[in-house]
Amino acid sequence: MKYRTIGTDPKTRREVSVLALGAMLFGSRTDEKNSFAVLDRYVEAGGNFIDTSDNYAFWTDGSQGGHSESLLGRWRRSRGVGDEIVIATKLGARPLTPGTGYTDNPEGLSAKVIREASEQSRERLGVDKLDLLYAHIEDRKVDPRETVEGFGELVAEGSVGLLGVSNHALWRVERARSLAAAAGLPGYEVLQYQHSHLRPRTDIPDALFPEGSLGGAGGELFSYLRAEPALTLVAYSPLLAGGYVRQDKPLPPDYDHPGTPARLAALQEVAKETGASVNQVVLAWQIGGPLPVIPLAGASTVAQLEENLAAVDLGLSADQRARLDAAH
Repeated sequence: MKYRTIGTDPKTRREVSVLALGAMLFGSRTDEKNSFAVLDRYVEAGGNFIDTSDNYAFWTDGSQGGHSESLLGRWRRSRGVGDEIVIATKLGARPLTPGTGYTDNPEGLSAKVIREASEQSRERLGVDKLDLLYAHIEDRKVDPRETVEGFGELVAEGSVGLLGVSNHALWRVERARSLAAAAGLPGYEVLQYQHSHLRPRTDIPDALFPEGSLGGAGGELFSYLRAEPALTLVAYSPLLAGGYVRQDKPLPPDYDHPGTPARLAALQEVAKETGASVNQVVLAWQIGGPLPVIPLAGASTVAQLEENLAAVDLGLSADQRARLDAAH
């Protein structure tokens, strides 16, 4: 396994594996036996960066979620796992009422929710401190200063280490970070957005969350990362839920545009040259790129995980990387 640092403060920064494990469906669609097997193998391989959320996976049974965090708590206790494993979770998108969704009835990002939801996450996970806590989705009904101060209080108390943000307009990310800096409070240091080798359409009007590409990373985000090298991008859904390789998992509709075939052809060409799978090339392309990108990939079986782990040591040549970058 290889590692990189997230965060800048010596008191809160962490060394995490360059491949993060998504636990979204653990404890729901992925049963406990398989979830534990994947987690055990990931840790055995040197992985130490696991991602979840307080609302995972509410849509599987019409609940408010909490399945994933609760399973991770049971796994931690059964395995004697301590703070050597970095668990990131999120708040803000948990449905307030069972049977509703995060788009019409989310818990939001008020100071009250931040405190109460983080306490509940710690309880489900069985930890005294959340290593990394994200603001999951935007809450435009709450003053951003209240959100910033709410998160800052948790860091000051020691119940949260690093702060992150996902699925937010970049101007709101920058506003929150500026408010935090002006107040002498910790700000967001990890950004989580959907990012893969294929690029979704960006011309869908009036849609903060285009179908199939929630919070997609684009040119503006990478420009921001280049300007703020202390920030880290965690890229979720890098393998597009099997869309690269499975006939029963078609690509989301926002990838249906003239640029997709050329990007796919480049991936397939490099995969053939390296003897790797297309999925492994996608992950290796992200891991070895010039910007600090950490792919966040889920796995429901150990076999899927093994394929992903092999990407960590897949070296792409400068020519191969240039071809992957240039395809359009």
